[in-house]
Amino acid sequence: MDIRQQTINGFDKHAQWYHDTFMQFDLYNDTYNLFCETLNNPNARILEVGCGPGNITHYLLNKFPNYKIDATDLAPSMIQKAKENNPTANCFLLECMVINSLTDSYNGIVNGFCMPYLSKQECLQFIADSAVKLHSNGVLYFSVIEDNYSKSGIYPTSDGTGKYQLYYHEADYLLGALDKADFQLIELIRKPYPNKQGGKDTHAIYIARKNK
Repeated sequence: MDIRQQTINGFDKHAQWYHDTFMQFDLYNDTYNLFCETLNNPNARILEVGCGPGNITHYLLNKFPNYKIDATDLAPSMIQKAKENNPTANCFLLECMVINSLTDSYNGIVNGFCMPYLSKQECLQFIADSAVKLHSNGVLYFSVIEDNYSKSGIYPTSDGTGKYQLYYHEADYLLGALDKADFQLIELIRKPYPNKQGGKDTHAIYIARKNK
């Protein structure tokens, strides 16, 4: 079994833990609020990739019930949780690297915590694909674990039953990809977050608007 499939299986197995841990997690609420303010559209159509148990979609819909959200993930158990937590959202399985296969376009795209599991090249491609799927003035939200890319590697799961690939990402090439795809950076917010080694990682959240 390849490492990508092991990573997906881990998320699928631990969907209940992610639900219990993150449904009421409020560290990023200010960034979600800024995303909504930047959208400035109470009826926005939004795509979320890597939605997990649907915590971000849930937060957004609580603020703006008229948002029309497609919430997607690769783990079936996560999609089931997302459906339970967001009965008005359209929740379905989708690989984030094939968003161009979707026929709809969006006012906003949210990638809350998928990029730490994507390579540098995949992240650059995702940003480019997002520009294609967004309307003019559409808003892209994504977050990464910020550090030297060379620190990326394969790690054992906390329960010791599998492994997962984790990627660290650097601001210079992400900002370059946004510029190349004709995005205007609205805000780059950095937040400390405890890691499994007892230290703290830097989570970097990017909010950018597509130019006309």
